[in-house]
Amino acid sequence: MKKSAQAKIHISVREQRLTLKSGQKELGTYPVSTSRFGLGTEEGSMKTPTGRFRIAEKVGDGTPLGTVFKNRRRVKVTKKLMRDEDLVMTRILWLDGLDPENANTRERFIYIHGTNHEESIGEPASHGCIRMRKTDLLELFELVEVDTPVAIKA
Repeated sequence: MKKSAQAKIHISVREQRLTLKSGQKELGTYPVSTSRFGLGTEEGSMKTPTGRFRIAEKVGDGTPLGTVFKNRRRVKVTKKLMRDEDLVMTRILWLDGLDPENANTRERFIYIHGTNHEESIGEPASHGCIRMRKTDLLELFELVEVDTPVAIKA
């Protein structure tokens, strides 16, 4: 698949699904995991925000599948880290809220990212972000640009 300038991301919390569209054409659909704490925009709530967003930044281009990030920087992986932590892996699509109620999204560090908990993809299990399987995220990352619109709906 090639990049599409008109691409839009739609995330259904109810279906735990991310769909990439160009106009009415579906370019890809992927299972995701949203917050186990529900929906919301409060600072420190670990809830997934809803509304209109844009991809503010893409992080990790060219890094190997399974790269682990802390504060958007690569870190060394250990068995303890993989077992005990909720990791941000492979790529990061950093979201920026476009609605007054979700304007703090970027400051809350809400991302679409890969995870070391792929077994929970398809059910609410994250700490606010949108988790994806690493290979799915790699594909999506190549298909979208900074400023790609994102809609998250309950």
